[in-house]
Amino acid sequence: MGRLGVGVAVGCATAACIVAAAMVGKRVRRRRKWRKMVKVLEELEESCATPVGRLKQVVDAMAVEMHAGLASEGGSKLKMLLTYVDKLPNGSEKGTYYALDLGGTNFRVLRVHLGGQRSAILGQDIERQPIPQHLMTSTSKDLFDFIASSLKDFIEKEGNFSEQPSPGRRELGFTFSFPVKQSSVSSGILMKWTKGFAIEDTIGRDVSECLQLAMSRKGLDVRVAALINDTVGTLALGHYNDEDTVAAVIIGTGTNACYLERADAIIKSQGLLTTSGGMVVNMEWGNFWSSHLPRTSYDIALDVASPNPNDQGFEKMISGMYLGDIVRRVLLRMSEEESDDFGPSSSKLAIPFVLRTPLMAAMHEDDSLDLSEVAKILGEVLELPDVPVKVRKLVVKVCDVITRRAARLAAAGIVGILKKIGRDGSGGIASGKFRSDRPTRMRRTVVAIEGGLYTSYTLFREYLDEAMMEILGEEVSSHVILRVMEDGSGTGAALVAAANSPSEADRVQLQ
Repeated sequence: MGRLGVGVAVGCATAACIVAAAMVGKRVRRRRKWRKMVKVLEELEESCATPVGRLKQVVDAMAVEMHAGLASEGGSKLKMLLTYVDKLPNGSEKGTYYALDLGGTNFRVLRVHLGGQRSAILGQDIERQPIPQHLMTSTSKDLFDFIASSLKDFIEKEGNFSEQPSPGRRELGFTFSFPVKQSSVSSGILMKWTKGFAIEDTIGRDVSECLQLAMSRKGLDVRVAALINDTVGTLALGHYNDEDTVAAVIIGTGTNACYLERADAIIKSQGLLTTSGGMVVNMEWGNFWSSHLPRTSYDIALDVASPNPNDQGFEKMISGMYLGDIVRRVLLRMSEEESDDFGPSSSKLAIPFVLRTPLMAAMHEDDSLDLSEVAKILGEVLELPDVPVKVRKLVVKVCDVITRRAARLAAAGIVGILKKIGRDGSGGIASGKFRSDRPTRMRRTVVAIEGGLYTSYTLFREYLDEAMMEILGEEVSSHVILRVMEDGSGTGAALVAAANSPSEADRVQLQ
């Protein structure tokens, strides 16, 4: 071979070595980036861990905070609000009752016909009405006159269906899902508007009175018998169906809980008299916080960027409003480690709340071999096309970690309520101290539960149920039933109105 041939051969060999080295280097860099992505997942798993020991610490913290909130105003992150509902429906209610559910840009009116036997709802009519945009920023009179007019039209359609509990006046339950300071079972002062409403002359006024005056102007002989929130309605519906129902939890876009407390345990309201000896307490548990909650850097970043930092900490870890965005933040961090597999930086991963929780749940529950639903959502929603299957598996695992943590913390919250009232197999809690030295015969205990995370998200429900059994133990958990309810904010409101109608004499009084 001549010198030229040798030179060409050497040059080709050198080029081949350079190409090979470049390819090897690229593979090494890719493996290094992949390991960084996996490490992000491993760190997430570690920081979101909820072993049963930690869950029991959350249980204890919830029970202690409940006690503190009942002892004094501002004594706890839990508001522990009095609802003045001391009598829950028991199935003996009979007649036709109405409900009005105002919780956003739509409102509903309902008519419920009760047959006087437990679970015997003989009939139900429902109408939904949008609230015109201009009325959301108009005057109190304009808004409530519009609602009263719609209610009047609805009542006039009842025909021969109605059977009143007593001659004349109709009874109505009013579900009002805005911040209210309750002053009786049927009245409460509006603290502030949310959800796009901004009607200044309603703030500081009794919203039941605003509705009552509007109904009078429209010639309606209807009495607001109860003013409640949706969680209390869920408890009422649960108790109507099963007298062993002692608490209610909503886990959907938002989350809250209420339960039936002994009147003498509500220390901050000494002098409170109830003929039943108990009262429903609205916990506003979304604001619960404890150092035992497994908080991550993603939770902190979400909280800082929210309109209400350092507020609603529990809700931000377990509710449907936030779970999808926590997952998005983890995926964004992974994409910063491995941009090749996650696509261009111009994707929508950086947009807050672009990944809604129902989409996250659809990815989590994708059981296809190639995770085609995950690929579809990543491509269409996040603009991340052609994500490899191995990365899709990581995405599913991230969804699993965040969902499992949320469900298990929600379970700990529920057991915390049961511990406070002595329904967890222990002695309960009194004067801020646990009573574990006395054996307790476990009674059948029902918790009414509502909200899409539990009712529609199968894996969330399975994780929550599993955690309940782990915390309580097999024997005690066999006595605790989580029962799904539907439409506590509507049907439940009508049932509270029925239980508090004039034919039911028990009232809450203050000495």
